[in-house]
Amino acid sequence: MLKPALPGEASQSNYDQIRIVLVETTHSGNIGAVARAMKNMGLANLWLVNPSSFPDEASYARSSGASDVLDNARVVNTLDEALSDCVLVMGTSARGRKVPWPVIPPHQAVETAAEHAAKGTVALVFGRESNGLSNEELQRCHYHIHIPSNPDYSSLNLAMAVQVVCYELRMHYLRGLEEKESRPYLGAMTSPLDEGWDVPLGTVEEVEGFFGHLEDTLEAIAFHRRENPRQLMTRLRRLFQRAQMDQMELNILRGVLSAVQKSAKTGAAEQESRSGEETQHSQDQNHV
Repeated sequence: MLKPALPGEASQSNYDQIRIVLVETTHSGNIGAVARAMKNMGLANLWLVNPSSFPDEASYARSSGASDVLDNARVVNTLDEALSDCVLVMGTSARGRKVPWPVIPPHQAVETAAEHAAKGTVALVFGRESNGLSNEELQRCHYHIHIPSNPDYSSLNLAMAVQVVCYELRMHYLRGLEEKESRPYLGAMTSPLDEGWDVPLGTVEEVEGFFGHLEDTLEAIAFHRRENPRQLMTRLRRLFQRAQMDQMELNILRGVLSAVQKSAKTGAAEQESRSGEETQHSQDQNHV
C-alpha cells in the first residue's frame, strides 16, 4: 500500500495503518470520489468489498488525479477478508439500533483510531450508497461513527462521509505535529504578526514617517489644516494602525502620497501660470 502523503515525518506515522473499507459500492464513480477525498487528506489504504464495478473509466475520472490510490486499492469478496487482520473496526451509521451500541463522533473516533493504529491495522467501514451497513455488518464493529448531520436531511453521499472522517484524521495528525515541532500547521495567518507572512511588520519609526507624510499631503491638497485639525489625523491614525501595515504596504502608500503631492504641485503651478497669463492679458487690454 502507498504511504500517506502527510507533512513532516510521514513515513514514521501510523496513518498507513488506517484502512478505508467500502462495502458493496454500487456506483464506481463514488469509489473514485472516495479516492480523491482520501488523497486530499493524506490517506491511501483503500479496500473494496465486492464492488458492483471496479476498476473502470468512471472511477478514475472521478478520482481527479488520485489514480494511485485506485491502482493500489485491494478488492475482496467479503467483509471478513477486509477485517481479518484488523485490531479495531469502526463503522459509520446514521440510524438508531434496537440494541444500543457504542457510538462516537468523528473527532473522537479518529483519536481512538490513531491510538490503535500504533498496534495494528484499523478499519473504517462505510456502507452502501442506498442503505449503508446492515445490522450484521455493524455488529462486526467495535464502535459506530455517527456524523451529526441535519436530522431532517441526514443522508450523506458516500464520498462526503469519507471526507468528513479523513478530514478529522488529518486535523488530528496536524495537531500532533504542532505539539512535537512547535510549528503552527493549523494557525491562522491574517497579519504580519503571524508566521508565514512575506514582509515584516512596519516599525514605529516607519509608521510615524507615513503619518507625517500623510498629513503633509492632506494639507497640500487643502483637505487638512494644521491650525484647525479637529479629529482627522486621530481617526486616520486609528484606522491605519488597526490595519497593522507591513513594510511593503507602507512603501506603497507613501509612493501614492508622493504621487499625489507631485500632482498637487503640478496643478498649482499650472493654475498659477494661467492666473499670470490672465492678469497679463487683462493689463494688455487696459492699455489698448
